[in-house]
Amino acid sequence: MQLRLHNTLTRRNEDFVPADPQRVTMYVCGPTVYNYVHIGNARPPVVFGLLARLLRRRYPNVVYARNITDVDDKINAAAKDAGVPIEAITSRFAAAYFEEMDRLGADKADLTPHATRHIGDIVAMCERLIASGNAYAAEGHVLFDVASYPDYGKLSGRSTEDMIAGARVEVAPYKRNPADFVLWKPSTPDLPGWDSPWGRGRPGWHIECSAMAEAHLGETIDIHAGGNDLMFPHHENEVAQSTCAHGGKVFARFWLHNGMLTFDGRKMSKSLGNVLVLHDLLEQYPAEVLRFLLLRAHYRQPLDWSETTLAQARATLDGWYTVLRDLADIDVAADDRSVPTEIEAALCDDLNTPEAFAQIARLAANARAAASPAAKRAAKAALLGAADLLGILQHEPEAWFKQSAGGTEVDVEAVQRLVDARTAAKKARDFAESDRIRDVLLAMGVVVEDTAQGPRWKVVKSDERAD
Repeated sequence: MQLRLHNTLTRRNEDFVPADPQRVTMYVCGPTVYNYVHIGNARPPVVFGLLARLLRRRYPNVVYARNITDVDDKINAAAKDAGVPIEAITSRFAAAYFEEMDRLGADKADLTPHATRHIGDIVAMCERLIASGNAYAAEGHVLFDVASYPDYGKLSGRSTEDMIAGARVEVAPYKRNPADFVLWKPSTPDLPGWDSPWGRGRPGWHIECSAMAEAHLGETIDIHAGGNDLMFPHHENEVAQSTCAHGGKVFARFWLHNGMLTFDGRKMSKSLGNVLVLHDLLEQYPAEVLRFLLLRAHYRQPLDWSETTLAQARATLDGWYTVLRDLADIDVAADDRSVPTEIEAALCDDLNTPEAFAQIARLAANARAAASPAAKRAAKAALLGAADLLGILQHEPEAWFKQSAGGTEVDVEAVQRLVDARTAAKKARDFAESDRIRDVLLAMGVVVEDTAQGPRWKVVKSDERAD
């Protein structure tokens, strides 16, 4: 079936056909590593990692790059406050980012270029842009001449005047035009810097991605993706400088942008105090709950984050894991876990994850209703095959229900001893002792469910416990 993607550049869904089916290239903007990332930073690697997974099912060689920005004014400020070199800040928070993406099940990039390792490529691109008349040097800076690129604004669909009015444009005497943006800037002795034809300095933010994409993927790439907050100025500037540096060649054939996260219907911002740090969320919720919620809405739409949506996500996954727990005695071979056609069709429709999850709900209902062993095996295989592609239902059901809020497993043996003691007390009709043990378990965050198959227990958050 044909993969169709919404191309921001053309503002329509298009058949995706790579320039070279033997080498499909994708670049996703990664984080600036000066602190722990917030939950919004996790949406692109999860969503576009899923796209990489889908592409790899269709093409023999997919080269997926996701960069790390490790030189930036925010990094400089964090290093100065801590009294350490910038490498101490960037290495710590890059490592944290990788670990957190792994926990979310975000597909690993094939390449993770770091800006500081591409200073030579950045300087060379600046030199080419000056030589072509698209950039100029002034007072230790190199600036891109926006007026030299007539298509500036095509990606974001706004005029230069509108973009200037809606952005924080630095007015500086060395600029020919207020919209001109920095490719290279001078560094004072207390700041990180590298030698260049224009003096000791450091790169501007936008030129980093253009240089790294060129170095690893080539002058024209198939897909460039990131959050829609990057469309202007970052991606607009990337298009301008890359196109001009490459003699007019198309920089990215497809542009994909994911929507932003809101918190209880309001934009996340530091001023509102509602920025949710992923590092903290992973201590409070199983990573798979966060992944499910990041994928639940269509990637191009805003995604509202709240205690309610988190509880709904956990309840949905609990329901599907319950189906798998009830089918624990049905063995399914790995080779039988193929992806159902309707799941792949949904994802080929511009990553329609809401439809894919609706299909998984239908598959779970089929598995729940299956009667014969053969029907149960086929239904379970279909459910697992679908879930594998989406990166959910990756735990053994019993382990899922016995993990703590942050995803670590509780002391299973200690809990089981208490559950067994409660069962024995009930059989002996010692209900006072049974209730006492129940209260002890509740205090531990464990709820026991009495079923026809015997008692089952699971760990819940404090606000999910019965009174």
